[in-house]
Amino acid sequence: MPPPPKGKAPTKGAKQILVENSATVNFYRNMALGATGFYGALTLALYTDNLTAGIIFINVLVLTIYIGCYQIMKYISRPTYTENSQLIDPGLDLNMEGGMGEHVKDIVILTAITHVLAVVSNYFWLVLLLLPLRAFWLLWTNILGPWFFQEAPQDTEQDEKKRKKMERKMKRYQQ
Repeated sequence: MPPPPKGKAPTKGAKQILVENSATVNFYRNMALGATGFYGALTLALYTDNLTAGIIFINVLVLTIYIGCYQIMKYISRPTYTENSQLIDPGLDLNMEGGMGEHVKDIVILTAITHVLAVVSNYFWLVLLLLPLRAFWLLWTNILGPWFFQEAPQDTEQDEKKRKKMERKMKRYQQ
């Protein structure tokens, strides 16, 4: 394992983040369109007689996931400009490791893979159940788990003084 790099980690410039965000949004939009087109073309060509209300509903759900993820990526990477058209803020970096953009991109990838695999068998739609499991896992590890298992706060010096003062008052009242 190589030693960690020395010094400050290099940062991206605002214009670089803006360009990368635009490329990322376009890439994942094209991924969703490609998976939808592939599934639609093969399903209509080979399995038209097997289309049921359930399959149509799942496809509408998948399209809703794609549109929602696309809109989220567009929203969180929206740049802010001054009145003079100067870039103030490039928006959230979608390619930042561990960021919100990474989770949204994971959803698009899983959905596209499921959409393409569903051409082979409808049982592959069950892979979409990994989305709520992942959401619960993130909720547990980042919010609920630390909240449930946090240690009790330690007594500070001031709390100790207050406790002794209350003990003295109680002794006075008891006598």
